[in-house]
Amino acid sequence: MAEITASMVKELRQRTGMGMMECKKALAEVDGDMKKAEDLLRIKSGAKASKVAGRVAAEGAIGVHVSADSKLGAMVEVNCETDFVAKDGNFGEFVNNVAELVASSGVTDVDKLLEQKLASGETVEEKRQALVAKLGENITIRRAALHRATGKLANYLHGIRIGVLVDVDGGDDMLGKDLAMHIAASKPVAVSREQVAPEVIERERDIAKARALEEGKPENIVEKIVEGSVRKFLSEITLHGQPFVKDDKVNVEKLLASKNAKVAAFSLFVVGEGIEKKTTDFAAEVAAQTAQAR
Repeated sequence: MAEITASMVKELRQRTGMGMMECKKALAEVDGDMKKAEDLLRIKSGAKASKVAGRVAAEGAIGVHVSADSKLGAMVEVNCETDFVAKDGNFGEFVNNVAELVASSGVTDVDKLLEQKLASGETVEEKRQALVAKLGENITIRRAALHRATGKLANYLHGIRIGVLVDVDGGDDMLGKDLAMHIAASKPVAVSREQVAPEVIERERDIAKARALEEGKPENIVEKIVEGSVRKFLSEITLHGQPFVKDDKVNVEKLLASKNAKVAAFSLFVVGEGIEKKTTDFAAEVAAQTAQAR
């Protein structure tokens, strides 16, 4: 029997959009023959899901679920191909159900999440495939986050495209809501300087030094220029360093201190962030078709 490798499973998943376990079983059943495995999955799960799996899904929605005591929360990003489907009621229900499942199961690994059962009794993967067949678009679960709060969780959804969960210890509910909205607007990557990877800071320092030398700055002041650049960089990417969106005269670190509060952690999801979208030059496409017709 042929060895079924992780790379084979990954390739079949990319071809079909099916779950990891389904792909592994299909490959095993046909002794590792990729084409036969793809055909087998198309037969078992329907041709439509297979046909759309290779299409870029960069639209979608963020789903958030927070427990009644604000101590447990989950957030997911589910992608589809068009904004039209992202606003569909069936799609939205699926997104919210998956967020609730992440909170109740504690599972954030996408492959394992697909195997979990929803309240309806279907697995997430079964429901995903059914939606693909019904809506006619590629649908994928991209990522999930789970928070068990040390303080209380606040959340904010900007439409369906931006979602925030933030764990705030101290302060009141309004502070939590304000901080969640601030994170959505200012998009920090860490709470404080201590949470920024040393290599990220070092890279910024090297860039600032090279820029100063390129500009012909005297060597005796280059280090001061570099340190100033790094401080500015950290103030822009850390929550503590950013000017508060509702009062830019105070940064978030000072705001928290004035409220005797602190932020333990946060998650920020933006739909399609980092996904390369395929762009179509309509005029060029028409011209090419016209040329072919001649």
